[in-house]
Amino acid sequence: MINYIPRRFTVVRDRELCIDCGCCVRQCSNECHYYSNNGKTVLVNSAECVACHRCVDLCPTGALRIEKYVCDYRENANWTPRYQQEICRQANTGSTLLSAMGNPMPFPIYWDKLLLNASQVTNPSIDPLREPMEIRTILGRKPKKIEVEKKGRLKTKMPPQVVLETPIMFSAMSFGSISMNAQKSLAIAAKELGTLFNTGEGGLHSELNDFGKYAVVQVASGRFGVHKGYLGNSRFIEIKIGQGAKPGIGGHLPGEKVNVEVSNARMIPVGSDAISPAPHHDIYSIEDLRQLIWSLKQATDGKKPVSVKIAAVHNIAAIASGVARAGADIVVIDGFRGGTGAAPTRIRDNVGIPIELALAAADQRLRDEGIRSEVSLVAAGSFRCSADIVKAIALGADACYIASSALIAMGCHMCQTCNTGKCNWGIATQRPDLTRRLNPEIASQRVINLVNAWNHEIKEIMGGMGINSVDSLRGNRLMLRGIGLTEKELEILGVKHAGE
Repeated sequence: MINYIPRRFTVVRDRELCIDCGCCVRQCSNECHYYSNNGKTVLVNSAECVACHRCVDLCPTGALRIEKYVCDYRENANWTPRYQQEICRQANTGSTLLSAMGNPMPFPIYWDKLLLNASQVTNPSIDPLREPMEIRTILGRKPKKIEVEKKGRLKTKMPPQVVLETPIMFSAMSFGSISMNAQKSLAIAAKELGTLFNTGEGGLHSELNDFGKYAVVQVASGRFGVHKGYLGNSRFIEIKIGQGAKPGIGGHLPGEKVNVEVSNARMIPVGSDAISPAPHHDIYSIEDLRQLIWSLKQATDGKKPVSVKIAAVHNIAAIASGVARAGADIVVIDGFRGGTGAAPTRIRDNVGIPIELALAAADQRLRDEGIRSEVSLVAAGSFRCSADIVKAIALGADACYIASSALIAMGCHMCQTCNTGKCNWGIATQRPDLTRRLNPEIASQRVINLVNAWNHEIKEIMGGMGINSVDSLRGNRLMLRGIGLTEKELEILGVKHAGE
């Protein structure tokens, strides 16, 4: 059979350095490396390489490197090599193209076109090493007014709220899409950092029951693993309506990933596909959503805030307003660069809008309607550094979800083949021989280090602005300036151009 698709990478082996120890053979789940017939010489099949770099990083003699395979096509600005190869893949299989992680297309990244303000003479900066700097964040509905008795006791009954020691949380990644060790690493990190991790729609593994105080539990359309004990063992509940990587469609965990442990957590048969329908079949209106929010609050005796996660789409401002009016305490908006374990390629790369524009539009709509204090906004969808977090808060976010950056801290090399279940780093896989490669103690410490570093940088940036609390930064768009943006983009973002 003719192979119409050239390989993507070439594994180069330096024969002067290679000692044929077989480390690469043992480490590669894609079977790129193998022994020759004599059982002594290690050879390579580059066609199977996904550039995960496991073999390169673990080679004891540094004998390996991975290069991009260059195969020139006739120049055509419309029929690029990518589209030609994808057509051939579908011609081979007749199947929908699946991809993992976030949107790789060269759309504008608005974080890189927003600049932060800094204090100078009249508004002196603050030294975060010597002066108090508050990054503690409170999520949940705020009362319209607070009444206090003469003795200082609070008369107003406060709605359920969540206190975070950092404006950073770990986004939804279900057990099944990622390994138990990966999810446990996030749970350990959340506990140490005083923040939360999101279970995703895969239920809560019994091994993580003790981390309930640091968990956000999801209720998705498939209702996998949802029961009263699951809802009660959490800090807040999240209804997943949409996801940034695949707006408008449901989820799919292939049956080959559903082992006994995943089966128990999701409450489905071993080996069966876990398919979440595109819609919740009990939600077809804002009134239906209000009923589910009320039901979840009743199931937890009104002690847990309820959030609703929606994908960033073109009418996001109106949707966010409707969700807030339906009784949600928190609205999560997930932008089109958000990661995923598996999504149809065409949807991942072409549906939705950037989180920057969606967040700004939603925040402004809630302010215009006078209901901003009735709901918290959480932004998600590819936060790469602390500056992205600061800019998101200035655009109106109360807190931010991170996922891909946390996985990269654990060891993910963004090879974008999570859907195959062959993750060489033990993250997006259920194969026992691969999952044990990820040590939760080591991985969690790396994630803790990352967030602590970002926390320090957030304080330094805020100090440079002359701001000493996240509350003072939230929605403060005067601290932002755009560069290289159109008038319409500046209008939606609600910021002035650099120099104004």
